[in-house]
Amino acid sequence: MSQEVSEEQPRRRPLVLAAYRLLAEKGFEGLRTRDVAAAVGMNVATLHYYFPTKEALVRAVVGHAMGRFRSTLGAGGSATEELRRHFAGLRRLRREEPELFAVMGELAMRSGRDPAVAELFKATTDAWLASLRGLLERVRDEGRLPPGTEPEALAELVIAALKGLYIVSGGGMVPARRADAALKSLEGFLGL
Repeated sequence: MSQEVSEEQPRRRPLVLAAYRLLAEKGFEGLRTRDVAAAVGMNVATLHYYFPTKEALVRAVVGHAMGRFRSTLGAGGSATEELRRHFAGLRRLRREEPELFAVMGELAMRSGRDPAVAELFKATTDAWLASLRGLLERVRDEGRLPPGTEPEALAELVIAALKGLYIVSGGGMVPARRADAALKSLEGFLGL
């Protein structure tokens, strides 16, 4: 799956962040390793020492993005509280880090044309699905979901709704006011 920027390789982090910004700003078509290297004052040969291929760099960018999403899934308290925090965290990320959703939107759009990106995007979605399914199972066990609710199907529905609300597609993200209203409706449906 994706790889996060490790602390033992601190020179990798600025490269990943530069690629992340360029991907959000210019999309895959505008992501050039020479531009990433130049953004951090490094030559492209040195970049290739840390990331032998562009795909390896993109995997690290996805690892960084997934780390940002994982920050919304903090443990502690009831499962219902964790789910509330997840939704609140997504709202916060949308406000504070819109480039995160641009990057994920780029991945979503590119995955239809690029098998390597499709595999990477599927792996990130599968990881999110597994986390959310487990959380929803715990919410169900707390008695907060209607009897007979299937956590996996509900997790798929929630992810589809959140992707539609927050990931850039075609004409751009859903305006914040409408996205917040839709997310509140989703939270109400989940009994939050």
